[in-house]
Amino acid sequence: MTLPDPVLLPEFYRDVPIKRALAWAVDLVVTLALTLVGLVFTLFIGAFFFPVLFAAISIAYRTVMLAKYGATLGMMLTALKWRHMDGRAPDPTAALAYSGMHAALWTVFPLQIASIAMILISPYRQGLHDYLLNTTMLHTMAPD
Repeated sequence: MTLPDPVLLPEFYRDVPIKRALAWAVDLVVTLALTLVGLVFTLFIGAFFFPVLFAAISIAYRTVMLAKYGATLGMMLTALKWRHMDGRAPDPTAALAYSGMHAALWTVFPLQIASIAMILISPYRQGLHDYLLNTTMLHTMAPD
């Protein structure tokens, strides 16, 4: 199975950029909450390396959610799913690569800006990490 063509079936990709932004915001809140729980479990020693703790929890959260459900909580709330360009559901290795690239893009901000621009202008609404992994986000109404 392949993904729907964005020219023939644009409804599968319509509003994906705004939904991705909303999903990112929800996932940021979830990750912050999990990081605060992590601070408590480390008896607040984690505060000394908060950015590293936050990045590790963010990568773990995204990897587990994407590998198991093909979407994070934010993506589920905004009716998005993550798929390979051939329509396959992601595997754990691809989910880890995606999560690591997502974190790396935020540490090199010009790359994040380029990724956002790609989401806005590419027909499949792919960010830089999607393009490199040959994946995309689309509405959940797309066939599995």
